[in-house]
Formats: sequence, structure tokens, C-alpha cells
Amino acid sequence: MLPLVSTALLTDHYELTMARSALHAGTASRRSIFEMFGRRLPEGRRYGVVAGTGRFLEALADFTFGPEEIDHLAQHRVVDDATLDYLREYRFGGSIWGYAEGDVYFPGSPLLIVEGTFIECVILETLALSIFNHDCAVASAASRMTSAAGGRPCIEMGSRRTHEWSAVASARAAYLAGFATTSNLEAGRRYGIPTAGTSAHSFTLLHDSEEDAFRAQVESLGRETTLLVDTYDVADAVERAVTIAGTNLGAVRLDSGDLVAQAHEVRAQLDALGATSTRIVVTSDLDEYAIAALAAAPVDGYGVGTSLVTGSGAPTAGLVYKLVSRADDSGTLIDVAKASKDKASIGGRKYARRAIDENGIARGELIGIGEVPGAAEDLDLLVPLVQDGAIVGIEPVDAARDRHRERLAQLPRRATRLSKGEPVIPTVFVDEHPDPTLFARR
Repeated sequence: MLPLVSTALLTDHYELTMARSALHAGTASRRSIFEMFGRRLPEGRRYGVVAGTGRFLEALADFTFGPEEIDHLAQHRVVDDATLDYLREYRFGGSIWGYAEGDVYFPGSPLLIVEGTFIECVILETLALSIFNHDCAVASAASRMTSAAGGRPCIEMGSRRTHEWSAVASARAAYLAGFATTSNLEAGRRYGIPTAGTSAHSFTLLHDSEEDAFRAQVESLGRETTLLVDTYDVADAVERAVTIAGTNLGAVRLDSGDLVAQAHEVRAQLDALGATSTRIVVTSDLDEYAIAALAAAPVDGYGVGTSLVTGSGAPTAGLVYKLVSRADDSGTLIDVAKASKDKASIGGRKYARRAIDENGIARGELIGIGEVPGAAEDLDLLVPLVQDGAIVGIEPVDAARDRHRERLAQLPRRATRLSKGEPVIPTVFVDEHPDPTLFARR
């Protein structure tokens, strides 16, 4: 994402101190398995959305320690010479599996399984978490917003409310979760996301009159443009807009006031003026709740900014990256886990399936150590992303977008309720022979 040759220093200092210590102890090369998961969803959320996989794989390809990175670590004495020698040759040579981007997830879902030597896996922790925690949070919020919009298009326009590179990542995450367009041109260039944008209040204020501003915009951009009509008086602006652009004006935008009442008033005015095809787009600090409140209003699209790029109250997905298995002195893999109060983990390499009933609706998330049996219609959730160091999981963002649409449609209908609730399907940890009646099909 950042315009850097290497992504290797997008990490925490302690990743490299662990690498140094493991090299010193002779344990760095022990075969290890790490797992990324969330212990819980943000309060009240019913599902999460997997996002960031493509960005993580792109960053992984550039995760190498070149001369500049090695010089920095040496000058600041972050690690010793032996560790520097190792890092000069570092390339991730292990394998990674994960939930496919665009899929949904639940508490305990093993979103990423990273297998290799301890040292090559542990130094990927911060890279993975920083990408997935941000992108999953934005995509999860975006999914709630597009569901609340009920098929009306949503425009991502949060670039001015976050870090410049977070804006690009947010646009990508929002698009895969159903947003139609973004205002961010870099996201359009990097990921092929459709971009859109017209004008702000400053453009109107620049001109000697609102009429002059509208005429300039229509003459430049055509009658299909969207005119911002609440700089001064909304009713006067709508009349001027139709007079200048004609009844084929593309859209008007409302950015303040009582949006529900104004939308009804503007719709009635447009229809009376003969502009029956002119759309109404609303903006102004929208979130999923405001969008839902506008469901009965004659609104044709929503522009969302601040709430989207900050995860709509959940700015991080709360994912963690934990060692769950490692080799002993004989080379045999043994399960390991934290026992800390409130932060316990479950040891062992996980497998995951989603139980699907005869109607194609998800009934539960089955997580097990060892292969998890299930019916033919159940979904195997872990897909290969990296095999023996070779990245195999890169796909277009549109593939993740299509997948999200399909996976969301498989959840029970209550998944899209905005009222607080428990995860829409349960996560069940099973052994190799789960109770066959657990998700009995009806």
C-alpha cells in the first residue's frame, strides 16, 4: 500500500527481538503454526467480513530486508549481527491458508493459518494484524450499510476523514462489501474501483451566484451531473437546477438538515417540475442507522464517509495472531495455547466448515483440530493463499465482492438486523467426530 520498496519494517520492534532470541536459543527453525482469529465480534454485531487478504498477499511479496532496512536496524542496534545475516536472506517459505476474502466470519473463525519455521512466521504478525484488523472493520461496517440501503447504491467518500493510505484501503474494503463507487482516485487506479464525484459547497461559493455555479457545472459535466442544492435555500436551488439543466438533470445532493423531510419535499418539487427521473443523493455523516431511517424516504443513493472509514463504532476487528502448534526437540508437532485469564486460546491446527441446510442457509461454524467432517453441501472455509513460499491466492477485488454477496445471502435473514444481537450462527469447536445431530437438517 505505501510507496515503499520493502514492507519489512511495517512491523513491531518486538517481532525482531523474538527472532533474535530464538536464533540465539536454537529454536528459530522449529516448525510452527500460527493462527489469526477474533475471540469475539464487536458488541452487538452478528457477523464479520473478511477483507485485506489481497493487500496482505501484496505486502508479503515485498516483505524483504534490503540494504536500507538492514542499515536502519544495524544503526539503531535493533538486532545483532547474526539476526541481520538471517534477515538479509529472509523470504517467507512457508504456507498460508485462510478464509477467502469477502467471506463472513464469527468468533473463533481461523481467518489465517500460517505454517513455517517460528522465525519466518512470527515476524509476519504485525503485518497481518495491521492489514486485517483495519480492512475487516471497514468491510464489516460497509456490509451493514449496504444491507440497510436495500439495493440503493452507496458511495464511499471518507478519504478526508482518515490517513491518506488508509483511505485507499478503506475504499477497497467498502467496495468488496457492496459499495458501488469511491471518491478516491488512487483506489480507482490500484483496484479498478469505479470512481465518482461532482462538487462541494466551495464551488458554489466561488461563483457570484448559485445560478452561475450550476450553469458552469452543467456546461462542463453535462446534464447527468449531480448538483449540490443546500448551500443556500434548497427549494430555490432545486428550481434553478431544473431550469438550467432541464428535466433530464442527473441528480441533486442534500448534505444537511432533516434529510427525511427534505427528501420528500425535494422529490415532490422535482416531480412537479417534470424532473421525474432526477435522482436524490444524500450525504451528511451517515451511518447504517441513518441509512435505515431513510429507507422510506425517496432517496436514490447514499454518500458515506467518516462512519465508514472508522468502522462505524468498531475501528478494529479485534483480531489476534497466536502460536497454536510447534515442533518439539524430536520434530513432532505439539499443540500449544495461552491459558491467560480472558485471553485463552485453543491449541492445534484448525480446520473450518460451515454447515449449510437443505435450503442453502448457514446453520453453524464448525471448527476442529483435524479434518472436520460434514455434508456435501457444507462449505470448506480455508483456501490456500501461499504454498511453500509461492503466493497462489491473489484474485481481483471483484471476485471478493461477488463472494461476499453470495455468502451474505446464505446467512439467516436476521443477520442484517441492526439491533444488537449475538452472532447469527454459532461457532462450535468439535473433535474429529462431532455430534451428528448438532446441526440436524430439517
